[in-house]
Amino acid sequence: MTDAFIYDAARTPRGKGRADGSLHEVTSLALSARLLNAVKARNNLEGHAVEDVIWGNVTQVKEQGGCLARSAVLASDLDERIPGLSINRFCASGMEAVNLAANQVRGGAGQAYIAGGVEMMGRVAMGSDGAAIAVDPSLAMKSYFVPQGISADIIATEYGFTREEADALALESQRRAARAWEEGRFDRSIVPVLDQNGLTILDRDEYMRPGTTAEDLAKLKPAFKEMGEMMPGFDKVAMLKYPHLTHIDHIHHAGNSSGIVDGAAAVLIGNEEFGRAYGLKPRARIRATAKIGTDPTIMLTGPVPVTEKILREAGMSIGDIDLFEVNEAFASVVLRFMQAFQVDPGKVNVNGGAIALGHPLGATGAIIIGTLLDELERQDKTMGLATLCIASGMGAATIIERV
Repeated sequence: MTDAFIYDAARTPRGKGRADGSLHEVTSLALSARLLNAVKARNNLEGHAVEDVIWGNVTQVKEQGGCLARSAVLASDLDERIPGLSINRFCASGMEAVNLAANQVRGGAGQAYIAGGVEMMGRVAMGSDGAAIAVDPSLAMKSYFVPQGISADIIATEYGFTREEADALALESQRRAARAWEEGRFDRSIVPVLDQNGLTILDRDEYMRPGTTAEDLAKLKPAFKEMGEMMPGFDKVAMLKYPHLTHIDHIHHAGNSSGIVDGAAAVLIGNEEFGRAYGLKPRARIRATAKIGTDPTIMLTGPVPVTEKILREAGMSIGDIDLFEVNEAFASVVLRFMQAFQVDPGKVNVNGGAIALGHPLGATGAIIIGTLLDELERQDKTMGLATLCIASGMGAATIIERV
């Protein structure tokens, strides 16, 4: 197998995913093209430099439909001979794009790829594509479907996490994200978003709330309690699936769950020959990739079994990993990961996560790979693992190794 290297990782700042967010005026197409142009310019790419652009986006309707990847290539300064592939593995779409690209390179199907994703959640509403598992009763009943927030609360109930623990993790995410920006830890990866006149629209993640206190979080009502308890509520569905549970602890709210934001991310992946041709130095090797299916009701526990799988297949142990990025979809997801592997919390999401910074669904997987790489370099560490939980019960993971 040919080694697949990461040569560059870039992302936009994340804007609040609503009408008053700074990126609301920017389309998914425009933001994607902006980022592709940045990767091209940062690495002096010319002509048919990459085999393909693999682009994740979750809600593939309206302006995010119609093979957005190919549209983004045509809207960018990339050569029109470069095709585009849009993919959807829900929250792991950006990671799956990177993993697909890496495995194509490793298998000899082209020397280089640009992979990543986008989600403009303030412009194309989450769920507006009508997922079958949520809207088709024949599948919803068979799979004991509940919304993700209920799943997060099931994890808390099953594994014994309290609201206080979830809120403490959320506060730490805010603190770490603020510190990361203060110390310039994201500077290498951030591509500011400019308007047609070259004026800055956004150059900093704007969802953060660094002044949040434990008292602030304690005032928030559980976000999923009403939908869980209404008759015949989703709590009843969960307890049909898990009859050993007598109730569901609703500990999650807006302050300890991931933020709805807009954003995009891209990773340039290539073999050694590609790097020589463009005078580029590889930053990391993609050591292993993995995906897995899991229980669709509790849904969000995928980071645990997929991490076990990727470590097993790579011939590694949890102790071989220096740093972890575990997407903060909900606080209980990260708490469960740390509980399962007994990892040092100081090695997990060192620069905060989606609770503080937001979770642009199709882009997050690529974002956390780039964040992981930047932090490995900053700390002069070698091995990192990034993983996400995924809707409908899946998990994805990537191990990268600095070179």
